[in-house]
Amino acid sequence: MMQAALFRFTGQLVCESFAEFALHRARRLDLEINIGACDASSATLSVKGQEDLVDAFEMACSLGPYDCIILDIERNAAASVGVSL
Repeated sequence: MMQAALFRFTGQLVCESFAEFALHRARRLDLEINIGACDASSATLSVKGQEDLVDAFEMACSLGPYDCIILDIERNAAASVGVSL
């Protein structure tokens, strides 16, 4: 089953590192990704793909790259599979 989700990761982020990490994980999981706003405390992005793989993406990003500390994840179902930020 296909799923689209909007994520907001908060914590202590290095935007370039987190974005690269998220893109790499999304590619490995065959997910479409759109990275929205990112700063030192949060990153917003949308992904779509197989439901289990979206779950795996969330778990991978919760661990984040070595130079980022993820403290909270907000996840919302996207209203449309074609949603973008």
